[in-house]
Amino acid sequence: MNKSPQAMPDEDAPPKRWMGDVDRGPIVTACLSVLALVALGVVLKSAQAVIRPLIIAWLLSYILGPAIESMSRWRIPAPIAVCVVLFLLLGACWLSGIFMYARISAFASEFPKYRERLTVIVGDLTNRFHLPPSAFADVDWATKAQDFVVSVSGSFVTFLSNLVTVVIFLVFFLLGRPYTKYKIKKALSPQQADRVIHVLESASGQIGNYLSIQFLISLVTGVLVWLVLACIGVDFALTWGTLAFLLNFIPTVGSIVASIPPVLLAVIQFYPSYWPAVICCLCLLTIQMAMGNVISPKVMGDRLDLSPVVILLSLLFWGWLWGMVGALLSTPIACTIKIVCENVGPLRPISVMMTSGKAYQREYD
Repeated sequence: MNKSPQAMPDEDAPPKRWMGDVDRGPIVTACLSVLALVALGVVLKSAQAVIRPLIIAWLLSYILGPAIESMSRWRIPAPIAVCVVLFLLLGACWLSGIFMYARISAFASEFPKYRERLTVIVGDLTNRFHLPPSAFADVDWATKAQDFVVSVSGSFVTFLSNLVTVVIFLVFFLLGRPYTKYKIKKALSPQQADRVIHVLESASGQIGNYLSIQFLISLVTGVLVWLVLACIGVDFALTWGTLAFLLNFIPTVGSIVASIPPVLLAVIQFYPSYWPAVICCLCLLTIQMAMGNVISPKVMGDRLDLSPVVILLSLLFWGWLWGMVGALLSTPIACTIKIVCENVGPLRPISVMMTSGKAYQREYD
């Protein structure tokens, strides 16, 4: 009986997969991505003394860059334009430092008065609610306040030391900014160069607009808080307005933290009357709600709208990584990542997922 010849295996045919075989490519890619993120976090944590001022200088370059470019169009040499901008920036920082030092000194000088009133309030509450006398006796308010002032002073010294590093990085960013597009045109083909320049200009414009608008919104918030507290008669109204301006850069949490000290001070200052503190709380809540939920979305529009989950995760991550400075930078960094992803085709789905989705709901409903 003739046997049919055995079929020779086709060398070009793809290998057969058995039931237990799994495509390990995506798994390996996911594991490598996780390891890369962990390594990036370790590097950012270990090298924060250098990377943190670098990011601050990079973000400042988007705010100050248009001024440098405008001076360049007026035939002003780049070194002179950079010197003018840095002179104005350092002058503003110097005035801010003098102001903060005066505010801290004034509060420290007035603290004994508030400590006496706080002692009276604690005694009244102890008698009214029949609490044991030792409930608040072990709390050394003077030491806590002194430690707080010392910590603030240490933070101020750290800020000054970081400011020098930020200025050094900022000089290099601003000096190289006017010539970036010419280097791209020389390095790439005309089509690729035009595409890269368009992406960089679009991202730069959106980031600069966001930072400028956020600065103006925070400034208006601080001025409103100052005026309201001054009308109510709360002490150090200007200090609390400045605190509201600074912490307004931290989403959600910053406005809450900035509202707590003036309300507590109003309780101590106007005791036994609680109405000034209640009015103060309602006014601050109205300002924060109006600026955060009405004015800011209307001014910025939907293009820079971030998902609350993204804001929370960014706040937690950068706050854990770099402390208060990281919390202040969390939203600008998240917006920067979103804008860059929005202007790069393969990364556009990431930008879509980072938004709140309200604009897309109106589009599909």
